[in-house]
Amino acid sequence: MTDEERDEQFYRDTESVAFPKLDDHQLSLLEPLGQRRVLKRGDVVLKAGQRDMGLTIILRGEIQVFEQRDGTEQLLATGHERDFLGDVAMLQGTSALATAFVTSDEAEILHVPAAELRRALAEIPGVSSTIVNALIMRRRRLNRDREFAGFRVVAADDDRDGHQIDDFLDKNHIPHRLVDLASDQGRELSKRFRLTNRDLPTLITPSGSPLRRPSLREVAQAAGLQRPLARDNETEILSDLTIVGAGPAGLAAAVYAGSEGLNTVVLESYAPGGQAGSSSLIENFFGFPTGVSGGDLTWLAQLQAYRFGAKFSTPAEALSLRYNADDEYRACIEIEGCPAILRAKAVLIATGANYRRLEAENREKFESLGVYYAATALEGQICRNETVIVAGAGNSAGQAAMFLSDGARQVLLVVRGDDLAKNMSDYLSRRVEAQNNIDILYRTEIRRMSGNQKLEEVELGNTQTGERQIIRTPAVFSMIGARPCTEWLPSEIERDDKGFIKTGAAVADAPAWRASKQQPTPLETSLPGIFAAGDVRSGSVKRCAAAVGEGGMAVAGIQMTLASQDKAKNDG
Repeated sequence: MTDEERDEQFYRDTESVAFPKLDDHQLSLLEPLGQRRVLKRGDVVLKAGQRDMGLTIILRGEIQVFEQRDGTEQLLATGHERDFLGDVAMLQGTSALATAFVTSDEAEILHVPAAELRRALAEIPGVSSTIVNALIMRRRRLNRDREFAGFRVVAADDDRDGHQIDDFLDKNHIPHRLVDLASDQGRELSKRFRLTNRDLPTLITPSGSPLRRPSLREVAQAAGLQRPLARDNETEILSDLTIVGAGPAGLAAAVYAGSEGLNTVVLESYAPGGQAGSSSLIENFFGFPTGVSGGDLTWLAQLQAYRFGAKFSTPAEALSLRYNADDEYRACIEIEGCPAILRAKAVLIATGANYRRLEAENREKFESLGVYYAATALEGQICRNETVIVAGAGNSAGQAAMFLSDGARQVLLVVRGDDLAKNMSDYLSRRVEAQNNIDILYRTEIRRMSGNQKLEEVELGNTQTGERQIIRTPAVFSMIGARPCTEWLPSEIERDDKGFIKTGAAVADAPAWRASKQQPTPLETSLPGIFAAGDVRSGSVKRCAAAVGEGGMAVAGIQMTLASQDKAKNDG
């Protein structure tokens, strides 16, 4: 079966899920939440770039959805009675990717505002499952549409900044295309928008506006990823819980905290998912007998957290944390690029850990141009029918090697030690060892990288024999251990000798706890009300499922802390 035939089969199989008709009962539940409107032909219902657009239900008439593409309108869908408009941008609060307007002489709609829609999705199961499943399926269909453009990144093939924007949008699940300046489409867009080399990379939004040499912050604003947490002239933002980091632990905590009604803010410095989000296939996660990609798992978790009202902002890097035990809002967090201070009754530190950089000559030159820290479909395209190198001996390295072996001619797994099973799950190490086109090079390290504009060659050295060899390759995947992201924290938060955060019994003798009548909960740090979960925590099991469990467990402790704060306030 060809790719086109598979796509056609997928569209047929998912039609009923993606475009359900709302029944009388569902309409009756939504009617009190919205407002009826009568519209005329040509009236715009939804505009590309719009945010917080709410839900539009067609009661009569016809509405068509278009993508505005280089001065033309490409039809995406046609809605009639009992249909509703939108995709997951409605859940995320990100920017609409298309424009919709009335194409019949007259139409009547029921418009449910975004805030009421989120409440309905959290509180009305009879409506939420139908709508959420439809929105998710529509996005999946859109991602398979070879004609749909979404955001377009125009860049030269060797443009590091262009590849970073491509990676940022990909990891944040924003539909887009990377357009090579030298291609026919690239030349056409360059002519249309009068782009020069000084303008590249250029981001073209779904509304047709070009952003020349945008920063990641500007890209995030255009896509609707960076939410304005503070209103105009606000100097403080208040929350029950602020979660710093949206890996598996942070996402799990956001789901549980949101479902418990806590005012929850999630700050993520690059893209939700953490290291798990870059895993091509997680095969030992509970409930997925055939495995699940880390990107899909964490994306669905984020949508679930959105559904329960958690507020995300990306990129939003926490710069510092201040603590005041006498304040109702105990922690103040300074955010890069945000004029307001985020004050929180409780904080969960779930910043995880970053992969260490290879100590190889010229490595910096090839960051994002041959050196990668994730193995997803985006990177997999580069490796088809090539020899590629994976450095590392943990589960992430094993998962990357297995994923890449499906399309690469050969995968070289470079391991500094002499035992793969020491740090890798048994099932995975046995699978890697049995894969025909994976070769494991023990006691080996990467010494040097070379190439013109992109990575072309890598020199490997055997640490025992001194033997060296040159490998021609377009890609090295570095997964060689992690360093906790804790530099921004105050010294009062105790850490172990490797920089990971201590919690529970390990901090019971900390000054703040000695002055307290209570004992720290298992995931509470040396400052009461400040918690840590996932890979950043000292003693944690570095597995996705363990991080998810810690995120949920942290929320239980956070609820106890908030309850004790409320009791102390009332007693006072």
